Amino acid sequence: MILDAARAAASQLFLPEFRRIFFKTLGLTLLTLMAFWFGLKELFQWLALPWIDAVLPDLPGWAGWLELFAGIIAGMGLALGLALLIAPVTAVVAGLFLDDIAETVERTDYPLDPPGTPVPVLRSVVLALKFFAIVVAGNLVALLLLLVPGVNIAAFFLVNGYLLGREFFEFAAMRFRPEAEAKALRAQYAGTIFIAGLVVAAFLAVPVLNLLTPLFAAAMMVHLHKAISARERPSGLTAGRG
Repeated sequence: MILDAARAAASQLFLPEFRRIFFKTLGLTLLTLMAFWFGLKELFQWLALPWIDAVLPDLPGWAGWLELFAGIIAGMGLALGLALLIAPVTAVVAGLFLDDIAETVERTDYPLDPPGTPVPVLRSVVLALKFFAIVVAGNLVALLLLLVPGVNIAAFFLVNGYLLGREFFEFAAMRFRPEAEAKALRAQYAGTIFIAGLVVAAFLAVPVLNLLTPLFAAAMMVHLHKAISARERPSGLTAGRG
């Protein structure tokens, strides 16, 4: 079930609709990161220059070297920080287009099923921001665990596998169910969804390819939700979202 969902999602990444969404997402992500870069750079200079002048008022030459050194360190720190933010920022931006992805999957692979109901825009924004905060916090924890040999890689996959699986599955389920029911279904199939999240985390771990993670994850969880719903159908749990 999980491998079938992953295979189907991967094959759909090349659809024209997915390419259009990806380029829109990538463009908005780059603009967001550029805004972060210039904003934080200006903030750092505004905070650092008065401090440098105060510490070395009589040594302008040293102050210049210190300013240059501080600028290099700050630039490296900003670059590292933005690199870590690429995936979560992309996820937030892509969150604005997840319903388009789900609609494409439902239309092409499940044409005879009733279409899902788009999640309200405000709710989508809230979910995207919540996802951003959770992923950033989770990856900070995983980053701290880099200091513990043998734990770092496992921490990355466990943290992201759980978070990605939970958030994207609930999104797919909420197109057909109330939020409380979507969360209950996710809890009922927590093991399956966690393993599916590990597949998404593996996708996330590949440089450059990780920019496609939100598209892949959304499509995969739509397929997985359809498969789980087919199992649950006799118990009447596949009613439309209320």
